[in-house]
Amino acid sequence: MSNEQNQHQLQHKEHITDVKLSVLDLAPVVVGSTPADALRNSLELAQHAERWGYHRYWVAEHHNMPGIASSATSVVIGHLAGGTKTIRVGSGGIMLPNHAPLVIAEQFGTLESLYPGRIDLGLGRAPGSDRRTSLALRKDLNSGEDFPELLAELRAYFDASATSYHAPVRAVPGEGLNIPIYLLGSSDFSARLAGQLGLPFAFASHFSPDYTRIALDTYRNSFQPSEHLKEPYVIVGVNAVVADTDEEAAWLGTTMQQQFLNIIRGTTGLVQPPAVMDGKWTDREQAAVAQTLKAAVNGSPEKVKGQLESFIRQTQADELIITSMIYDHQARLHSYELIAQLAGNA
Repeated sequence: MSNEQNQHQLQHKEHITDVKLSVLDLAPVVVGSTPADALRNSLELAQHAERWGYHRYWVAEHHNMPGIASSATSVVIGHLAGGTKTIRVGSGGIMLPNHAPLVIAEQFGTLESLYPGRIDLGLGRAPGSDRRTSLALRKDLNSGEDFPELLAELRAYFDASATSYHAPVRAVPGEGLNIPIYLLGSSDFSARLAGQLGLPFAFASHFSPDYTRIALDTYRNSFQPSEHLKEPYVIVGVNAVVADTDEEAAWLGTTMQQQFLNIIRGTTGLVQPPAVMDGKWTDREQAAVAQTLKAAVNGSPEKVKGQLESFIRQTQADELIITSMIYDHQARLHSYELIAQLAGNA
């Protein structure tokens, strides 16, 4: 597909009503709570998101992080799909090199069999954790270099014509099921692969904003139509904190700042309550957090609408998947409700 054709396709998205809105949830475990609380909160958010017109609800695989309860991602998806009726539910994503492709084929084949037409399989190639934990998961560190081969193996298990009924190893459930696959990335590796395979692509702009334009251009320029997708389809992750006033949103947003500060320091812990940030970080750390969060949106609905529509014009995304690391559960629900209202959904 030529750049001229791509530019022609990218001219019409300017408003929040031009894109689909979805939810990316890490099942945050906040100070004073447990993973059980986090998973109950995730279900409540998914049920509200369904009522508010969100398109899909994804949970992410992370490991050895006390503040994230979605490590057993397939199990959480079943919990969420079982408590909702219409919203699509899936992984954003499963880190495929952590798993045998057959296991993922069986797990998502089971999910699709239980909740037909509602399950998404988003796949990433990062470990989703630190080196020591990666070794505990994988026993072999290869930086995801074999991701294309693992992906091909996984897709073959779903393809009944590829495995045939006489194949020595078959995914049951899984074989013959049409489970949409999305490639996730924070660089251009999966962007190029998704384009070459004609698969939809989701980019992690919520923690890798500097590579957004590069990755999206790479995906669109390398895109080859497939039986699954005729034109490029882009989902972009966005950090968002929305409240009734700019001041309240700024206060709630300090939770996310602390979360990224801990990541920069190489520490993990529970999700922290809002706090005055003066004295909590050095100038260099503050600048690093600001750089990571430069694509985040924060403020009152009117302010955030402008920020989101500017982001839509810049990325020409087909879909925004919103993640909100907010300490108070009710405030988190309210943030998602206000965003849905901007789109005329809630």
